[in-house]
Amino acid sequence: MITTVDPANGRVLDTYRYTGEREVGVALRRAQAAVRERTDEPIQQRALCFRMLADLLRARREDLALLITVEMGKPLTQARAELDKCATTCEFYAERIPELLEPQAVDVFPETAEVRMRPLGVILSVMPWNYPFWQVIRAMLPAVAVGNAIVLKHADNVSGCARVLQSLFDEVFGAGILTTLMLPAHRIGPLIDDPLIAGVAFTGSNRVGALIGARAGRSVKKTVLELGGSDPFIVLGDADVPAAAAAAVRGRFLNNGQSCIAAKRILVERSVFSEFVEAMLSELDGLVYGDPTSEATDVGPMARVDLRDELRRQLDSAVAAGARVLYGGKPDERPGAWFPPTLIQVPDTTNPAFREETFGPLGVIKPFTSPAAALTAANESIYGLSCAIWGRDRSVIDYLADHLDAGSVFVNRISESDPRLPVGGVKASGYGRELSHWGMAEFANIQAVRSAATSRSTR
Repeated sequence: MITTVDPANGRVLDTYRYTGEREVGVALRRAQAAVRERTDEPIQQRALCFRMLADLLRARREDLALLITVEMGKPLTQARAELDKCATTCEFYAERIPELLEPQAVDVFPETAEVRMRPLGVILSVMPWNYPFWQVIRAMLPAVAVGNAIVLKHADNVSGCARVLQSLFDEVFGAGILTTLMLPAHRIGPLIDDPLIAGVAFTGSNRVGALIGARAGRSVKKTVLELGGSDPFIVLGDADVPAAAAAAVRGRFLNNGQSCIAAKRILVERSVFSEFVEAMLSELDGLVYGDPTSEATDVGPMARVDLRDELRRQLDSAVAAGARVLYGGKPDERPGAWFPPTLIQVPDTTNPAFREETFGPLGVIKPFTSPAAALTAANESIYGLSCAIWGRDRSVIDYLADHLDAGSVFVNRISESDPRLPVGGVKASGYGRELSHWGMAEFANIQAVRSAATSRSTR
């Protein structure tokens, strides 16, 4: 059985039974049938379904936002923003599906050729809890656009969100396009092996991602892995310090600090370091930390008690290795998974909080002496998901962007996913891309069709 708990107070929300083996088999066959039924579906009909899904998300926004908040602690205003982003992404694909799926002619004169995007089949989607609706929409909507069907293994603590996602897809597309499976971890491997699974999408830790990639590789199945991140946030000496400090606080503590692309390692040029720290502390003082259902709250509880305890361990290890607490840091003993917004300064790049991924409201800051030193520190990480650069000298910014090990680079703004741009990482942050037309190509058979020239008839 799965039990969901409100992380703000430890109250049990609901229980869910695991999906039986027979039910899994039925779900896979139904998903496969849904793929076949969509083969000749008019593209305009698919686009209409995406618009309907956007309308449902907007119409049920308040109830869905509250569900997100009580299951994983996201502040209510941010839960609404998550749903708005999902709806916008549905509309993005609704507008562009006809163009993106149009066969592309290739000049092979005197013959003819075109390249088509065909579905692979049934995709297993193993998704995390931190953005319970957005992660599924972001990773899987491009696959659905191509014509695939999805079986979803969502994180246990957002099982209610998983069930609602299936009901929304059922209402719009009919049964089989997205099916939620409630499974313990040990049953994921055998599911990957099932012949009806054509590919696997996973978002989560690099440790688990490596296991899933290896398991899928045994059957030569396509995978897209969006894994951990320890994103650098580089502030150059000529940056707008107040704006950069405000962005650093937003980029680190949004979603209670539980984001793969959060600003986890804040690197500040020494010439403006003191000014930046003062500005950042002022911004931290302005954060409202408390009840996630309150309209005023900026930071609520972490998603689970065990995650809170792990972050506490990382903070204690960092301090033992010489880190200095600049803000927060004291334990919050109330029931639930509470961890106050905290900022620490580390003495060097060997500090555990600098080298490990910290997944929660714990910011790490360190000064650097030159852009070259910042680049070295940024690239020391095993991760390479995203990064942000703040400054005015475009030549320096372009140099850093060209040499940073990252799937995305953001200049004078926080890291943020957008349906118009691909999302993904390098190194231990995974491989493959989500969103935009690049995301559609990941779980597609990119099929080339070439035809010989037809001889003209003679009389």
